[in-house]
Amino acid sequence: MIGAVYMSYFITLEGVEGSGKSTIINFIKDSLETRGNRVVVTREPGGIDIAEQIRSVILDKKNTKMEGRTEALLYAAARRQHLVEKVVPSLTEGKIVLCDRFVDSSLAYQGYARGLGINEVFSINKFAIGDILPDLTLYLDLDPQIGLNRIAKNKGREVNRLDLEEINFHVKVREGYEEVMKMFPERMVRINANQEISKVIADINEVLEERLK
Repeated sequence: MIGAVYMSYFITLEGVEGSGKSTIINFIKDSLETRGNRVVVTREPGGIDIAEQIRSVILDKKNTKMEGRTEALLYAAARRQHLVEKVVPSLTEGKIVLCDRFVDSSLAYQGYARGLGINEVFSINKFAIGDILPDLTLYLDLDPQIGLNRIAKNKGREVNRLDLEEINFHVKVREGYEEVMKMFPERMVRINANQEISKVIADINEVLEERLK
């Protein structure tokens, strides 16, 4: 059983489109809260008003001319505002922060898949986040085609600009995550997302049991 944790702890979820992050994050929240933990759920880009406005620009399907570096800089800007306005204050209050995506997304998507360079994009984001990195990152590993198929079947999910990329882009994103995992092997934990959701949750709870005890 996961015991109550009153110290701050920063957990992020990562994965390709359709890997189930936004669904699974609420299961994690419920699991932690039933054990007495104070939990804040948020997302990137977004989570607070300014970052949500930037999100609408980044993901707008009409913005097909957006250049890779512009995209990377917008993500970093949204990340900075979200960090100082919501994440850091919540951690300071001794809460567990669950965030749907963080800096690793930029490294995989813009750094690797867009070809801007993982180290180059990390440099941009170091300016935005300083020394703040998650305590734990749950990487929901999934075949990109399965993820896109899930999105196509989910009529309630908005289709954004990244969803419309060719499959090769999404394959590169997954490859990018593999490279990022090599950079942060202690922080990042792979979760097989091509399972029944109950099994995914069970695997995650096992990781949390170990990390939060």
